[in-house]
Amino acid sequence: MSNKVLVVDDSGTMRKIITRALNAVGFTDVVEAGDGVEGLAAFEKDSFTLVMTDWNMPNKSGLELIRDIRATGSEVPIFMVTTEGEKNRILDAIKAGVTDYLVKPFSADVLREKLDKFVAVA
Repeated sequence: MSNKVLVVDDSGTMRKIITRALNAVGFTDVVEAGDGVEGLAAFEKDSFTLVMTDWNMPNKSGLELIRDIRATGSEVPIFMVTTEGEKNRILDAIKAGVTDYLVKPFSADVLREKLDKFVAVA
């Protein structure tokens, strides 16, 4: 199995920050997408070990992306990376099938700690 990660965020800067954090913990094969539509297209085209998505994006939100990925039957770990800390929103994400979430900003150490529970880092 590859250790390819899909990072979906409408902020190019945030995608770079997430990619650097992933690189720091051992994930070097990262595919970036600028919104949920691009993210779903990338997901359908390739195989991923992990998906990390923002919540608030144009065209298709992270929550919609999670629902679409889960509708394919995939059990790939999906992490929501968000500034949303509201309990009801987090519950919505859990119902949609999110594996875990990270609140922005986060450190590489926090990322590693979360990922260690779900995926083997190269």
